[in-house]
Amino acid sequence: MKIHEYQAKEILRRFGIPVQPGKVAATPEEAEAIAREFNAPVVIKAQVYVGGRGKAGGIQFGDTPEQARDAAKRVLGMDIKGLTVNKVLVTPKLIIKEEYYVGVIMDRATQAPVIMVSAAGGIDIEEVAATSPEKIIKRPMDMRWGLLPEQARQMLADAGMPSVVVAKGGAILTALAKAFLAADASLAEINPLALMEDGSVMAADAKILIDDNALPRQPEFATWAEPEEANPLEFEAKAEGLTYVKLDGDVGIIGNGAGLVMTTLDMVARSGGKPANFLDIGGGAKAEVMKKALLFVARDPQVKGILVNIFGGITRGEEVAKGIIMAQGELPPGMPIVARLSGTGEVEGRALLANAGLMWGTDMRDASQKIVAAISNL
Repeated sequence: MKIHEYQAKEILRRFGIPVQPGKVAATPEEAEAIAREFNAPVVIKAQVYVGGRGKAGGIQFGDTPEQARDAAKRVLGMDIKGLTVNKVLVTPKLIIKEEYYVGVIMDRATQAPVIMVSAAGGIDIEEVAATSPEKIIKRPMDMRWGLLPEQARQMLADAGMPSVVVAKGGAILTALAKAFLAADASLAEINPLALMEDGSVMAADAKILIDDNALPRQPEFATWAEPEEANPLEFEAKAEGLTYVKLDGDVGIIGNGAGLVMTTLDMVARSGGKPANFLDIGGGAKAEVMKKALLFVARDPQVKGILVNIFGGITRGEEVAKGIIMAQGELPPGMPIVARLSGTGEVEGRALLANAGLMWGTDMRDASQKIVAAISNL
C-alpha cells in the first residue's frame, strides 16, 4: 500500500527522526493560511503516489502567503503521470547544504531487508544504481537485532559522508530500520537525507510502502489507503471486473491467463520494450470483452501501442479478432495493435485481422518484436 509523503513523515516522526513541520491543504486558501501560520517561506509539494514531482512542476515555492496561495493554485488539479493532485503539503523551506540517500527495502534474493545508503542523494536511487552502482553501500539487516547504531555509522562512513552526517545520521538510519519493521513496510526511504547549513540533519522527503498482507495488524495505516488515488485505472478496472495492474512502461499487454500474461511481460522486456500493464481477460472472453479491455488499456496516457496475446481454448481466436476490429474506431488514432492468436479459432482470427489490415505475430516473440518496433517508429 502506498502512502503520501506527509503520512510517511508522520511515521518517521514517531521514531524520533527529525522532519520539518508541515500541514496538508486541499485549496489555495488553505495553503495561504498555513503559510501565514508558519510565517516563513514555504514549499508547496504535490501529494501523489508517484515520483518525479519536481520535474513535473509539482513542487513550487512561496516566499509570502500570497505566493504560497498562487503556487498551490498551480499545483492543485495538476496531472502527474496520470494522477490528479488533490492535496498539497505546505512546509517551511529548508536551506540544504548537501543531500544524501538512506533506505531499507525487501530483497528477494536474500529474503531479508537490505539497508542501502548513498552519498548521491536527491535523485532516483535506480538511476544511481544504473550509472554508479559503486556509490551505493548495502547491508542485509539481521531480523533479530535490526540495525545497530555502530553498523549504521559505519555504512554512512563507507559511503563517504562527512563526520557530522555520520554522527547524526547514524541514529536516523537506525530509527528508519526500526520504522521499517514496525510498519510492516516493503520499502522505507529518505531521499534526500539533508545536511542543513546550520549543521543539523533531517529527512527532507520520505517514501514508505506498506505490505498489503500486513494491513490487518496495522489498522491505523489501513485507514490511510486511498485506492482511487493510488491508481485510478486499477480502481476503475476492479469496478468493471477486469484483472488489471498498472506498470511503468508504454506497451499495453492483454492476454488470457495469468501465466501467459506474465510470460508476455517478460517477452516484451526481452524484445526491448517496457510493459505498461498486466491485463488478464480470463477464459471464454467474447468480442465485447476484448473490445472493453483494449479501450481500457488505451486510457493509460503512457500506452503507445498494445500487444494482444491469446491462447485459444474456450477463448476463441475469431472472437478476439472481432473485438480488436470493433475497437479500432474508438482507439487513439495511429495506435498500433499487434495480436498473437494460437489455438482454437486462430486461422479464422488471423484471416479477420489480415482483412482489416491489422498486424499479427506468428508467435509470442514475433508479436513482441513487432509491437516494440511499431512503437519505436512512432
